[in-house]
Amino acid sequence: MNIDAFKVVRDFEAALCEYTGAPYCVTTTSCTMALLLAVSYQLRHDWKVRANVVPKIGIPKRTYVSVPMSIIHAGGRPVFRDEDWSGAYRLNPLTVYDSARRFRKGMYSWSTSWSDKNENAPSLDHEMVCLSFHWSKILGVQQGGAILHDDPRADAWLRRARFDGRTEGVAPKDDHFDMLGWHAYMAPETAAAGLVRLALLPDIIPDLPNDDYPDLSQMEIFK
Repeated sequence: MNIDAFKVVRDFEAALCEYTGAPYCVTTTSCTMALLLAVSYQLRHDWKVRANVVPKIGIPKRTYVSVPMSIIHAGGRPVFRDEDWSGAYRLNPLTVYDSARRFRKGMYSWSTSWSDKNENAPSLDHEMVCLSFHWSKILGVQQGGAILHDDPRADAWLRRARFDGRTEGVAPKDDHFDMLGWHAYMAPETAAAGLVRLALLPDIIPDLPNDDYPDLSQMEIFK
């Protein structure tokens, strides 16, 4: 009997699209990996990076330490701003958002979610909103993350990038490898737990309060 163990992952992604209003959803092992993949994609495909210039990407100076690390791993340089943020913030000038502390029904809609819509209009066409499903976050399924977005071209790249550069449904011996990917695909049991918890969530959920983040701009590793 041929059993598709990863069908539940696709079902979870479809349910996340329905709940958030996003046209596409790509699940990952964590929000950190979601940010790494989203930044990597936009730097490679949507952003005009000058030769021998490391692009600067702005984030709040008080956030989780893996965010600037993901920017560096993706080929960028984090620069820090003094920002009192709640729930989510933008990685300027990209249209990538860290939404580890915000998760609610219809959240992908600009008009209902993002406080910077008028102040910081997107410089790119497509928004990528990165979620966390860590046990301490709103969905709370132990671990996991996702990228909500609206770009079919990006969807194909992100799915291969999270799966070691592989094509889903194709055995390694039959696949063609032309990109370097990451081992960051969501496990079926995580997706199954996410489906159960998602079905129980209310429509309106307040942002989680921020942790007591240190000032990352003062850390030598990021200077």
